[in-house]
Amino acid sequence: MAIEKVREYFKQYGLEDKILEFDVSSATVDLAAEAVGVEGARICKTLSFKDKDETCILIQTAGDTKINNSKYKQFFGTKAKMLTPDEVVEYTGHAIGGVCAFGIERDDVRIYCDESLKRFETVFPACGSSNSAIEFTPDELFKYSNALEWIDVSKLPEEE
Repeated sequence: MAIEKVREYFKQYGLEDKILEFDVSSATVDLAAEAVGVEGARICKTLSFKDKDETCILIQTAGDTKINNSKYKQFFGTKAKMLTPDEVVEYTGHAIGGVCAFGIERDDVRIYCDESLKRFETVFPACGSSNSAIEFTPDELFKYSNALEWIDVSKLPEEE
């Protein structure tokens, strides 16, 4: 089970007990916000894309954002192409609804944090299952997800 893999991953930092598990689904931003009791923007979505080298890019972004295709193409040098559900599991070990950047076993997965997360004191990414989350500051998220860098590839609702 993916949540167990994430729990094991967090043991090295002594954080395994910080994982929140819910009796209800947290598989979407709206459901996660309701389960946690926060606004949807504070839910950290982990979006998975195929790189031009056929590897995986994970972008952690605020729950109220969408990918800005022109910013994405400018930064990564290719058009944004989401992974299929099977590819998501293959690259991350996590199914859609619980995708996170923790406990990723493949070395060819590149992880980034989007600047949109920095608006909040804390955010809530999933932990490998469709009914879990953990609360981190944006800097903790960056550290514990082993992100490569902060990037700006999203757009807020008011920018649409």
